[in-house]
Order: sequence, then C-alpha cells, then structure tokens
Amino acid sequence: MSMLGRRRGSHDCDAGSVDPNTVLEPRTQDTLSKALSNVHLDGAIFLRAEYTDGWAYESPAAADLAGLLRPGRKRLVLFHIVAAGSCWVSVESGEKHHAQEGDVIVLPYGDQHTMSGNSDAVVVPIAGLLAPLPWTEFPVIQYGAGGPRTDVVCGYLDADGPLFDPDLRALPSVFVVRPSGAAAGWVQASIGYALEQSTITAGSNESVTSRLPELLLTEILRIYLASTPSLGQGWLAALHDPVLAPALAALHKSPERKWTIADLAIESAVSRSVLDEQFRKVLGQPPIRYLTEWRMHLAQQMLTETNLLIATVAHKTGYDSVEAFSRAFKRSRGIAPSHWKTSRER
Repeated sequence: MSMLGRRRGSHDCDAGSVDPNTVLEPRTQDTLSKALSNVHLDGAIFLRAEYTDGWAYESPAAADLAGLLRPGRKRLVLFHIVAAGSCWVSVESGEKHHAQEGDVIVLPYGDQHTMSGNSDAVVVPIAGLLAPLPWTEFPVIQYGAGGPRTDVVCGYLDADGPLFDPDLRALPSVFVVRPSGAAAGWVQASIGYALEQSTITAGSNESVTSRLPELLLTEILRIYLASTPSLGQGWLAALHDPVLAPALAALHKSPERKWTIADLAIESAVSRSVLDEQFRKVLGQPPIRYLTEWRMHLAQQMLTETNLLIATVAHKTGYDSVEAFSRAFKRSRGIAPSHWKTSRER
C-alpha cells in the first residue's frame, strides 16, 4: 500500500525500547551465539542524507531496493545511523520507533518503510530524491522544509542465516538500538567513513564497501538479542519462555534427531499438551512444524555455502532418503534442492 500523500507527524507513541537490564540464561545465550555464528555478512555504506524538518520519505519495496543495490538478491538488511538530530521510522504494520543521535535503526528484512522528521510532512518516494544509477559520486540527499537538521548515514548488508529469513521472522520488522562502548566507536567510525567519501568508480561500490557495516551490525544484534524486551510472540519471545527455551535448545543442538513431541516435552519437563499449546501460542505453529522449518533453514544454508552432496544434506537434517528430503524442501522453498543448489552456484 503506497503511503504517498499521507502526512506523518511526531505525535505517535514510540513503539518501545530495549531494556538493558534483561539478562538471558546461559542456555539461551548459547542458542543466540550459534545463530549469530552462522550469519555471513557482506555490506556497504551507500549514501548519507541531510534532512531539515519537515521531511518524510518512503523506501522502495524490499525486492526493488535489493535489486538496485545488489542485483539478484530479493532482500537486504538495511540500517540507518542517526548522526545528528532525531527522526521517526515506521513499517507498514504500523510499528513505529523514534531514534536520535547515536542510535542505529535496523530493518532486518529490508521491509518497505517510512522515515520522517518531527513535523508533519508529505511522504515522498526516496527514489525521487536520488540521482539515477549508476552513481559516479557518493550519494548525498539534501531535502526538507528548512527546520532543525537530521543527518543519517545509510547502509545495507547482504546477510544469510535463519535470523534474516523473512519466512521465520525471528526479529521484528524494525528496531532501534543505542550502542555503547566499542560499538559506539564503530558507529562514529562509520559516520566519519561515509562523510569522507566523495567519489566512487562508475558501476562499482568497491570503495564504499568495508567491514565496518559487518562489525557494526554484528555488535548491534548482540546488544539487541541480549537485552530484547519480553515480547508475547515470536522467536525471541520463545527464547525467554521457560517452556520453549529448553525445547528450542535441544532442537537446534540436534536437528537430525528423530524428535517426537514426547521427547521435547521431556526436555522442557512439561506435558505434551502444554508444550504443543505453548508452541502454537508463541511461535504460531506446532513443535514438529517448527522443527521442519528449522531443518529447511539449515539445508538451505548447506546447499548455498558448501559442496556437500544432497544426500549428505538430507542426512544432516534428519531425513532417511533424498526423496523425502526433496519433497520437504520443495514444499518449503518452492523449488527442488538440486535446482536451488544449481541456481546459487550460477
């Protein structure tokens, strides 16, 4: 749904903030560490913006933006570093956050979003504020009605792993984190790096690609995942849940095991009915369905990143035959594993 012509002000409530006092138990920390260790990132800082209040823009759809920045990709992780001033960011679901100087806004699935200042303004497509590709100079947006200024540094990362799979939606569509310590230094370095860039080679983003976005997002994720507020639903809420956390830890540790609901109930020290009810309530699906989806995430990763035979991938994800694995993979991904592997190799 296009937001062109809508007006956005500063009177909406902030969608919430991370509680820095929240501490995860060691088993949950281990689950998160394993999830993060499997994440592979490759990114760049691609533009900076100088907005003056009032201003508001809408990003392209996720697939359109990814296709422009990284041809062949359907989604990218987007982040915005607020270098000065403050702004609002919202997604189509209505979730909205306020961010100020030093904050990092993360859109882990690259969803279409709106950013705005603190005064009412007509929402315009950001494409209309940028020169057409290919860029021969580092893009700088200067836009607004002349009010207080907000500077934003924008970047993207091409990320794989279950945390960034839009089907799993392990993370919220948008969240804001204020880094501290070493991460705060990386934020400042990223800002300085972007501000110093003036030209790039036509058709290439090599000079603006650096490890800073990777280091920054990895640290931001650790901060967020370790201190996420208690949510009622979703993967992160499940990691805090006393019933689900032990079951998820067991599934993630041994995804190839022939799990039954009774086995998982023993891990969580609850009845099968309680376990099944909690899975459906928090994760929106029964335990065995979650296990299947997790196996498909792991299979996708192995098919993309390794030279393992499909039969080996099937075995490592708990399937006795290639045929059974292929049927499950095609149901989940809409394509046979052999075709998936071939397309990724190309």
